[in-house]
Amino acid sequence: MSDSPLPPTDKEMTLVEHLLELRDRLTKAVLAVIVLFLVLFPFANDLYLIIAEPLMRYLPQGTSMIATGVASPFLTPFKLSLVLAIYLAMPVILYQLWAFIAPGLYEHEKKLVGPLLFSSVFLFYAGGLFAYYVVFPLVFQFLTSTGPEGVTIATDISLYLDFVIKMFFAFGVAFEVPIATVLLILTGMTTPQKLSHIRPYIIVAAFVIGMLLTPPDIISQTLLAVPMWLLYELGVWIGALIIRNRKDEDEGEGGPDDTDTPPPGDDTPPSGPKPSAPDAPSGGSSAATAAATAGTGALAVQAAPEPGLHFDDDGNPMEPEPAEDQELEGGNVAEDENEDDDFDWDAEFDRIEQEMAALNQGMEDAATEDEAAMENEMDSAPETTHNQDNGIEKGAEDGKPLHKTSD
Repeated sequence: MSDSPLPPTDKEMTLVEHLLELRDRLTKAVLAVIVLFLVLFPFANDLYLIIAEPLMRYLPQGTSMIATGVASPFLTPFKLSLVLAIYLAMPVILYQLWAFIAPGLYEHEKKLVGPLLFSSVFLFYAGGLFAYYVVFPLVFQFLTSTGPEGVTIATDISLYLDFVIKMFFAFGVAFEVPIATVLLILTGMTTPQKLSHIRPYIIVAAFVIGMLLTPPDIISQTLLAVPMWLLYELGVWIGALIIRNRKDEDEGEGGPDDTDTPPPGDDTPPSGPKPSAPDAPSGGSSAATAAATAGTGALAVQAAPEPGLHFDDDGNPMEPEPAEDQELEGGNVAEDENEDDDFDWDAEFDRIEQEMAALNQGMEDAATEDEAAMENEMDSAPETTHNQDNGIEKGAEDGKPLHKTSD
């Protein structure tokens, strides 16, 4: 049996093969972007007019957009065509990414990534359309109406394109909130109940993100924060629905209905017609058959071991233990088990703690006595030395030899 984590039908690739596969996938993605760019670039000016229509609708009479850079009239539509080509080629780019990582996934992972991939592309485009048809008209109407008198509003085409791309990206990413929520739930990193519990923090975070990604006005900030919060609630609901469906499937899955097959270890005979006994032979052979049957039964009875009979290493039969001893042993085992079950461990621990405390107290008392004895010896040592010196001096005065007797 192979230790490889890959399925049996898959073949492990080398590093060079992985790099070649990545090169092919990137080449196809880049080719898709180039083809779309070549298709869109001839209509670059018309596309820019479509993108600029929400702003030009609310410009004052007699004003228009301007180009302050020398190359802006050419580079701005060129940039718009390239960005739109990337946006439109996003399904192809994501598909190439999916084709690169799909061989390393299992079947249940493939079933999960497919819907998420489609949903993420759809929600990204939905975010851009929401920004163009809902957010841009409200924001530009508010911004153009708040200008001071005497100031002519003439927006640069390059700055406007940068602003629009930023808004498209912000709303496209914000609309991916349900995908992130569902992934967090399915991977087990969190649960729908926990996500519902932190709802106030999510609302505050949505408004903070709206403040950072949108112009400094309350309208665009609110128009980004509220959809993020609603999409978060949608993701929590979808995640809870998926988890509930999984639980129902797990509960509904049962083993095969093996009513006729007994489980392992069950001695109950299977249901069904019982085998019928063989018919008794007719004629004169009946007596012989009966005798043979009786002889076979006698042999079977003799061959069957007696219950409770044991044999030693040499094959000799051993005397069975008396039934009273067996009952006594069984009773002792049961009593020991009951005693173990009824044993008061708390009292035993208290007794051990008391004995340890008494032992520690005895050791402390012994140490205290030893210290007192040493102090007494140290106090008596100078007196003994002084008495010996006095004896030596007295002996010298009496003319006795000056020596000390050893103990």
